Amino acid sequence: MVRSGSARVAVGPTLAVVAREAGVSVPTASKVVNGREDVAPETRRRVTEALDRLGYVRRPRFDVAKVPGLVDLVVHSLDTSWSGAVLHGVEAAAHDAGLEVVVSAGVDRARGGRPERSWLDKLIARGSSGVLFDLAELTSAQYAWLEQHRIPFVLIDPVREPPPGVVSVGAANWRGGVTATEHLLGLGHERVAVVAGHQHTVCSSARVAGYRSALASAGLRHRPEYVRHAGFDESVAHRRTLELLDLPQPPTAVFVCSDRMALGVYEALSERGLRVPDDISVVGFGDLPESGWLSPALTTVRQPLSEMAATALRLLVRMMDGDRPESTRTELSTRLVRRSSTAPVGGRPARDAEGRTRGRETGGRARGRETWGRARERA
Repeated sequence: MVRSGSARVAVGPTLAVVAREAGVSVPTASKVVNGREDVAPETRRRVTEALDRLGYVRRPRFDVAKVPGLVDLVVHSLDTSWSGAVLHGVEAAAHDAGLEVVVSAGVDRARGGRPERSWLDKLIARGSSGVLFDLAELTSAQYAWLEQHRIPFVLIDPVREPPPGVVSVGAANWRGGVTATEHLLGLGHERVAVVAGHQHTVCSSARVAGYRSALASAGLRHRPEYVRHAGFDESVAHRRTLELLDLPQPPTAVFVCSDRMALGVYEALSERGLRVPDDISVVGFGDLPESGWLSPALTTVRQPLSEMAATALRLLVRMMDGDRPESTRTELSTRLVRRSSTAPVGGRPARDAEGRTRGRETGGRARGRETWGRARERA
């Protein structure tokens, strides 16, 4: 067993177990692990699959002196405004700390956002002093790998609840869910639905819990049919919104757990000839640039991504210096950003953050997928 903070994480199997699983000799399995070229492609494939399936943890082949001024940032992808906000926060904090940052999309989307095995090996070769993981889902073997190599790391907005002792930074998702729902309730909406992300992720579960808490505080019963999970996918959010509209009592307001999914919600409402906010109010979550590209502009809960990333970098620096944070979980506050997508039941749209009432398009639709795509590329 390997200790990670106050948690104990199981180390993976031996190389002999991997060799037996793949049907090869131990020397052949060792060649694959060490990157030797004199192995047949089919044999390499079988051994690699066995390594992944069994969670084998590579041992260091040599001691590498860590580079004091170098840290790694591993993001889920490099082509989103989310990643841009995270990178901005990390770069600013790293500059203040006199550090250099290596940025990579070191996760395998086909494996649920888990860091790729080859990237972990390269980390040792680079000699980085610490790692920030953004939206990554690490396995027990990967936690053990980082501990074995004594590499400090911090998770930014982890997908799953990390093991005890693992340091992470996130937003006050529960409070954000409460804030979004209370805003809609304060406008007189009682039939409030929620289009959530993945059912078992940390952030989505907390936002839905906040939504339910706000309903309970207002004396309104929870309607299970008003909770729809869309996995943070705009096309799925589109389908879930149509399902809500087909209910005998459709909602008059929707809390969408990400600004990106709000695009799908807007398009579904437009297909049914409904206007935002005249016929139905919508609140998002994130306050990414996407929220201002919709028409009418989206009222949303601001998630301080750049601040979260900068906080994570500062915590990592402390850990690199041998200082352990008093608390393993840091949450930054959220706040409501009022724009034009919400209004009282049967009323006119609320004013935005600048005090202006923005124009509306029939159907409350987005400004077209092509415009959305061009704007997203600029973010």
